[in-house]
Amino acid sequence: MARRPAFFISDRTGLTSESMGEALLEQFRDVQFKRATYPFVDTPEKARAMVQIIEKTAQQTALRPLVFSSIVDEEIRSIIKSSPGLHLSFFDAFLGQLEDELGIQARHTAGGRHGIGDTERYDARMEAVNFSLNHDDGISDKDLQKADVILIGVSRSGKTPTCLYLALQYGIRAANYPLTPDDLDNPGLPPMLRNHLNKLYGLTIQPDRLAEIRQERRPDSHYASLATCKREVAEAQAMFRRFNIPFTNTTQKSVEELAVSIMQACKLKRRF
Repeated sequence: MARRPAFFISDRTGLTSESMGEALLEQFRDVQFKRATYPFVDTPEKARAMVQIIEKTAQQTALRPLVFSSIVDEEIRSIIKSSPGLHLSFFDAFLGQLEDELGIQARHTAGGRHGIGDTERYDARMEAVNFSLNHDDGISDKDLQKADVILIGVSRSGKTPTCLYLALQYGIRAANYPLTPDDLDNPGLPPMLRNHLNKLYGLTIQPDRLAEIRQERRPDSHYASLATCKREVAEAQAMFRRFNIPFTNTTQKSVEELAVSIMQACKLKRRF
């Protein structure tokens, strides 16, 4: 059975149309979708080319495509809407209502939400990303006191991608520290972390899932064995409880969900 085509189209990066579309498609897990994202559709020429792609897909699959779009320009939006498909436009749905409520016309121009027009916001994001990269996997404790949060957990429990997502999406200075076997054998906190207990947040994971991830990295190693994973996870959780460190299980959570959970638990505020 052919998968239902789903297009995410935007005049910028596509993050808004993807977020909106994925949130809706998530409610229909029994349906198979073939997703395609097209960012920077920001001219009539690109829009007409997009229409041809949607038309060809509709003909090939004999299925009506789903088209999620976040395009500000009315002309470009109307061109896209001329293609066959169910059109779900972020701006069609909400912009007119906001104009009526606020009593003013919207700018109707693509711009700064994901661009660099707002220098302060861009600088905050890049500063946070650089901080996270410089404090990845316990590389350095220099300026660690400036961290908003320090994620700790065993190797491959999801610390690095979560830190980078926090930096990119929220401007949070997130560091991370991998708990080694030596750390787990010690009843105290690792020396690098002892002065930052109030900033620690733990990540744990189901041992069988951890073993699968490590197996891809180091096949048939002691590091990837289920017994090792069970022991490390249990000892890490014991450390979290011993020092009253809040923690969450990453096994069934996306990086987006993890980031929001950490923001709430640590009472962090978006920087931009």
